[in-house]
Amino acid sequence: AQGHGAKGDNIYEFEIEFLEPVEPKPVCRMTQRQLNITVQKKESNWWERLTKQEKRPLFLAPDFDRWLDESDAEMELKEKEEEKINKMKIESRVPKDPFKHLKKGYLIMYNLVQFLGFSWIFVNMTVRLFILGKGNMEIRLFSKMVGFPCLTDSFYDTFHTISDMMYFCQTLALMEIVNSLIGLVRSPLIPSVVQVFGRNFVLFVILGSLEEMQSKPVVFFVFYFWSITELFRYPYYMLSCIGIEWKPLTWLRYTVWIPLYPLGGLAEAVCIVQSIPIFSETGKFSLGLPNPLNVTIQFPFVLQIYLIALFLGIFVNFRHLYKQRKQHLGPKKRKMK
Repeated sequence: AQGHGAKGDNIYEFEIEFLEPVEPKPVCRMTQRQLNITVQKKESNWWERLTKQEKRPLFLAPDFDRWLDESDAEMELKEKEEEKINKMKIESRVPKDPFKHLKKGYLIMYNLVQFLGFSWIFVNMTVRLFILGKGNMEIRLFSKMVGFPCLTDSFYDTFHTISDMMYFCQTLALMEIVNSLIGLVRSPLIPSVVQVFGRNFVLFVILGSLEEMQSKPVVFFVFYFWSITELFRYPYYMLSCIGIEWKPLTWLRYTVWIPLYPLGGLAEAVCIVQSIPIFSETGKFSLGLPNPLNVTIQFPFVLQIYLIALFLGIFVNFRHLYKQRKQHLGPKKRKMK
């Protein structure tokens, strides 16, 4: 090797005549500090010494961090055998789950159904957006002249077109809380509760109970952000059930939520803010207590409190997903040999 030492640039070389034959092609690996050369014995047995000459060369010194003699090797092999036996004993004590395949089949079907449902929502909304998003130019000009909204606008009838499927998917999503409660999945309970109940509150209470809210453009953005997120989440879980990991899908599952969760939360907040005047005017869901208290709990006030809880919930889910992203996409720690 050519290198720069105390005496300037020089050619460095050495020779070692091993005690017994070795493989002719050593494995070389260059690091920033040194050159590592690994030489493999032709026959796996213990040597009395390294070289044919009995006296060790002056430049040769053992690396005791990696040194292993015959007694150490036997001890290490014995420990590995004991560890294997103990593991087998522990596994034999754990009762086998007779419903394992049934549970796996249920989870696969659940994630598949949810994926198909949200795919239908996403495709339907996307197609309608491109076909009806701008509307027919003549109809739009006529609508502006008369003063009526353009009925061909895809935003106008998003709820009436998509709501049935969204009702189905979000009602079925309650099973995610049940799955977490009974230990069928490893997902923590609190993030599941926050997401499912948060979405269902907006869907059933805000949008489902107020016809005035159902034709607002914000409904389109709420449904669209929800569906895009689930397009990657449910296939990822479905493949995980059968032990398959597709790296592009894993990356999308733990990356797409970064812009979509804040945008979805913002759309939900806008939806709630727009509903507050309507609830104030109609008095819907406001609760009047009987005399002598004569106190009324105004539902718009409850919504204002809920807005704070909404952003706290987004923070909880954001933190949970960020930890998961670091776990699945972060740098892997190398095990020390």
